[in-house]
Amino acid sequence: MRPFASPGHARITLPGPEGGYGADVDGLEGFARTFLLAGFRIAGERGADPDDLAGWYAEGIATGTDPTSPERWVRLDEHPQAKVEAASLALALDLTRPWLWDRLAPAVRERVVAYLAPAVGDSTYPRINWVWFRLVVQAFLRSVGGPWSAEDVAEDLATHDGFLREDGWMADGHERAFDHYVGWALHVYPQLWARMPGAEGFAEQRRVRDTALLDRFLLDAVHLVGADGSPLVQGRSLTYRFAAAAPFWAGVLAEVPSTPPGVLRRAATSVVRHFTDRGALDGHGLLSLGWHGSWPRIAQAYSGPGSPYWAVKGMLGLALPADHPVWTAEELPLPVERDDFVRSVTAPGWLVSGTVADGVVRVVNHGTDHAVPGDTRGDSPLYARLGYSTATSPLLDDRGWADPHDQAVVLIDAEGRASHRSGMTVGATDVVDAGGIGVGTGSSSGVVRWLAPDEVQQGHGSGWTGRHRDAGAVTVHSLVRGPWEVRLVRVDDVVQDRPPTALRVSGWAVAGTDVDIVSTGSPCARAEDGTRSALTVLLGRPTDSGVSVHEDAGPLGPVAAVPWVQLPVVRGEWFATLLELVSGAGSWSADPEVRLDPGRTTWVTTRWPDGAQTRTALS
Repeated sequence: MRPFASPGHARITLPGPEGGYGADVDGLEGFARTFLLAGFRIAGERGADPDDLAGWYAEGIATGTDPTSPERWVRLDEHPQAKVEAASLALALDLTRPWLWDRLAPAVRERVVAYLAPAVGDSTYPRINWVWFRLVVQAFLRSVGGPWSAEDVAEDLATHDGFLREDGWMADGHERAFDHYVGWALHVYPQLWARMPGAEGFAEQRRVRDTALLDRFLLDAVHLVGADGSPLVQGRSLTYRFAAAAPFWAGVLAEVPSTPPGVLRRAATSVVRHFTDRGALDGHGLLSLGWHGSWPRIAQAYSGPGSPYWAVKGMLGLALPADHPVWTAEELPLPVERDDFVRSVTAPGWLVSGTVADGVVRVVNHGTDHAVPGDTRGDSPLYARLGYSTATSPLLDDRGWADPHDQAVVLIDAEGRASHRSGMTVGATDVVDAGGIGVGTGSSSGVVRWLAPDEVQQGHGSGWTGRHRDAGAVTVHSLVRGPWEVRLVRVDDVVQDRPPTALRVSGWAVAGTDVDIVSTGSPCARAEDGTRSALTVLLGRPTDSGVSVHEDAGPLGPVAAVPWVQLPVVRGEWFATLLELVSGAGSWSADPEVRLDPGRTTWVTTRWPDGAQTRTALS
């Protein structure tokens, strides 16, 4: 990063297009986010600093806080993004206090306090994970004799507590917003903040509870990492990449009791390695906007060339010294490397299935949409799809936002538009014993609608806004086992004015430089790495089927392909499809089959492709 720094080191501005918030913010992001990594490194080495990271960044701090310097930092009261970056500055200064802060000239320390002080009493911090930016900054200010507000601290802690959902999960705000921010923000910041001297008097009464919540969350989180180290390709800010490793290091820091340090280390290092082994660093050794390599479309409106460096959160482990037990312990396998599993995660409404044979983790989603019940926005492909995995990406081109086509159940209008489901009613998710075989069950239902998108969109990850028209009501049930989902669909109601012309069910999007397509019979797509997506109708008579091809629609390859089937719109009639996602050969030993036994409770008898039979009830 150093070759891209300004003369006084206050700004680090990377090559590439200017970010959505302008060059001043870009330069501050580049400094603050890499300073956080330098803070981890200096703290973990207990001040040993042969590269003079402390001296280099100290010069930048002196320059950036000088209001007369042409390199000065954009202030917290000038641009909201400065409030985000101020938290990284405060954390790194706190971590390196004896080796950097204590050695700054008194005038520079005064300027730092003045730069951070506008956080106090500022009521404009969004009521999402941003509350931690104000909490961290005020804790540092308090510890160095600066201004702070006990009322602000109490308010922000209460807001954070309002995010709490079941089993240690948290929503990022009042919406059903479950994504990587749960781990890399809402669990990491409480652990770091509690260790700041300025949190004294507040942190003690919360530490036991916050650690218990993190401990429970990690039991689910370690099940969401693929054997190849890939996190889920789900949620916003994906260009932060291996920041997804941060909560595992937080678990080590907190000494959680339920997940061994060797598993936490394995999860964290495998996530980082996943990206460094797959081209995340470009020819200059820099992180680009993208996932593996560069793919700028993954950015949100707030992303700039320095934004990807929030990935450094995934290197929080460097703050732990080399003799820490986590570094001397043997790495232990991840859950998906030990056994096949199916797991219900209540808060986000997810059924999680992992298979040892290919190391893939899949999520069937019946509860997350970054919306509230009854919302009329469009579906965000980052949140509202019915499935996410460690081997696939949702379609993220404009068509993917306007017209759901992968992992979706939609009603089609006369113009060919697909309906959106955000705001749906969420059913229960569970894992039931079906004759000695564990089967994941989940459901969602509600009014679906067609959307005419507004010309200008916010671009922060939520679904698109626009004019909507109701299409009808649809119920979806899922039975999940191994690499398969039996998806049962019923159209409960349709509009009478310009009613839908078809019901479409679509499967997983597989991607690569080339994709083999089978569009006759059961539609199937197979990428060159062996990842295969197939869709088979088990109940109902399809009117059409095929595989759609999408160019430059996701970060996993230039071509993506999605199998789909089209069915008639018949109110009250159940249709059933089998969705498969496997990476590798895979084989069926039996023809899959579904039988429904209606009554006060509808029972579903399923013969799975491996020959196993189960009987489960639709809730």
